[in-house]
Amino acid sequence: MSGTSGLKILIIEDEPAQREILSYNFDKAGYKTITAADGDEGLLRARGENPHMIILDWMMPGLSGIELCRQLRRDDATRKTPILILTARGEEADKIRGLDSGADDYLVKPFSVAELLARARAMLRRAEPGSDGSMIEYGDISIDPHKMRVRRNGTGIDLGPTEYRLLTVMISRPGRVWSREQLLERVWEDNLEIEQRTVDVHIGRLRKALSQKDVPNPVRTVRSAGYALDLDV
Repeated sequence: MSGTSGLKILIIEDEPAQREILSYNFDKAGYKTITAADGDEGLLRARGENPHMIILDWMMPGLSGIELCRQLRRDDATRKTPILILTARGEEADKIRGLDSGADDYLVKPFSVAELLARARAMLRRAEPGSDGSMIEYGDISIDPHKMRVRRNGTGIDLGPTEYRLLTVMISRPGRVWSREQLLERVWEDNLEIEQRTVDVHIGRLRKALSQKDVPNPVRTVRSAGYALDLDV
């Protein structure tokens, strides 16, 4: 995914003014923002909204940012989602504790919005498979992002542009079950007129393209839930 368009940022912050400032600046930079006022709401939104990145405050009533971070890292849906913690605690021991809880980065208040946006961009680039041009590999499947070429067991796979985007999304989280709504959001982005049935059609094409004799098909259907790219079947 190029640029910031369509990238969804979840902001979990209990101070309304700070939450509004963060949301405004990320919206202005071209992101889509979702907000939550405490850790419990943030956990629900992280699981249901499929964000590309999570920014959360350390000190919150109820579920703290540290405990929330630990829970997010235990959940298959958010295990690899980039997380940045905001806090007024600047001691080295606190920073280590935040990173040990599973956060990818740590920013001490007060901070500049420009620095926060720069760190967010860097984290999102690192999280995007193949964003640095390197090969993406999962089992016997490999993707060359520069040439947009896919191979399985060394054999070239001819994919249409939509099937290619589906594969790159699903290979970013091998084994994860993606709902039709989540795939629509990631692959078709803002095209709200696309029906969920369209996902099934393109998944069928992707499954057919990746099919090879005597080896399991990596595209798994999970009844009433969605699809996963999973070679461990």
